[in-house]
Amino acid sequence: MTIALDPSDTSPVVPAPADTSEEFWVQQPEPEAAEASASPAVDEPSAAEPAADLDPVVVRDAQDFGVYARTGGWAFALKVARSVRPGGQPAEGTAATKVSAKAFAELAGCSPERVMRYYKAWDMAADDGLVPQFEVLVPGEDVELPDADVWLSYYTSRNSASSVRGQAISAAAEAEGIRPTKALEVAENPTALRAAILADPGTAEAARGALLDRMKEDPALQTEMARAFARTDDLKKAVASEAKAADRIGYVRQIVENGQIKTPAGQTVEAPAELRAEAERHLSLLDELDDSEEAGEWAGEAYDTVKGLVAKAVEEDPALRVQERRTKFYNSLQKATKVFEELTLDEVLEEEIFEDDMLQRLEALQEAISSCISTLRRASTAS
Repeated sequence: MTIALDPSDTSPVVPAPADTSEEFWVQQPEPEAAEASASPAVDEPSAAEPAADLDPVVVRDAQDFGVYARTGGWAFALKVARSVRPGGQPAEGTAATKVSAKAFAELAGCSPERVMRYYKAWDMAADDGLVPQFEVLVPGEDVELPDADVWLSYYTSRNSASSVRGQAISAAAEAEGIRPTKALEVAENPTALRAAILADPGTAEAARGALLDRMKEDPALQTEMARAFARTDDLKKAVASEAKAADRIGYVRQIVENGQIKTPAGQTVEAPAELRAEAERHLSLLDELDDSEEAGEWAGEAYDTVKGLVAKAVEEDPALRVQERRTKFYNSLQKATKVFEELTLDEVLEEEIFEDDMLQRLEALQEAISSCISTLRRASTAS
């Protein structure tokens, strides 16, 4: 966790302007008064080593550390909350001795924006009833502070959090149960995210899952990802292989769920009990595969087995076998008719692309059709 320390606690104190009172400033008490004015939240020195026998500077550092260890950023937010009066607010009552965020930042040696981030964190916590409102705080006053764990729920060290993009990231982080600051940090450093994905399989898996979830509601991202896969030969082959496996699994699943089979000629009929039981067995094996296991080989085996049983079922049923062959013949006839109808004789004559071979092929086709017609007429007469 990155901790943003107030420079006023880590560097020499900048003297306050002559026309201001020292009580708004957040200087630490003098070493001699450390024990007398220590915050109730600070642990007393151990009895084994009395404070009088220790370096006062060490005692002060230990006390400051104790406060921060328990309260985190709240210790510094309190300094801002009790001493800062942002511009535009009247200097009345307890605010009379407070200073602007700009003046406070100049004294602390940091930016006004940073001061205001602490100010806003305190403001949100006050709205939730965790800390007192600014109006009741006076410079130098100590109050009971929330636990350090709560601090990051209110404070963000990044300006991007206030943008529309930042708010969306923060909301998504809260929905996932993580601190918004973590998600914002990742979003602001995509190079680091890329490095983690490239180096760590776990991070890559998390990124894959997130992209899949995002693509469900982002058609533009779907198109971009599809285009990227189509333009990469290895990925295109992998997609084709997975699509083939998915189709085969779907064929087996359809038999199990609907209780019907589709014959090679395209007929849909009820599946025999033996075939359906075999399809169920193969499907259960496929469903038990882990995400990391390749399903292609298993899907191929299941498909081939079920397909063979379908062909066997067709051959063993005389009525179905006849209907299957009749359907197959009609399908072939329709395809041949469609192809012949698409021949454009006008273009052949106009462009002078005619060759003797074309006529020979048509004559051979005519003979085959005539033979087929004669055979069918004889069969019709015999029946």
